[in-house]
Amino acid sequence: MKEYAVVMERTKDGWSAYAPDLPGLGVAGATLKATQQLIREGIEMHLAGLREDGLPIPEPCTKVMRMAIPA
Repeated sequence: MKEYAVVMERTKDGWSAYAPDLPGLGVAGATLKATQQLIREGIEMHLAGLREDGLPIPEPCTKVMRMAIPA
């Protein structure tokens, strides 16, 4: 099992998400919960497509952190 970093961003109309280690994969949904499900399914489909095409599965290498900054 691999764990890929996922970035979730609030948009004007809902949410979007992408996985930095999987270029070209991005989703958008009306709610956070819907977008989380879409990105999970998207990652699974993306990896399945790479396998079917005989391409290597990228290793997760992106690190995500929150940084507190006085504002």
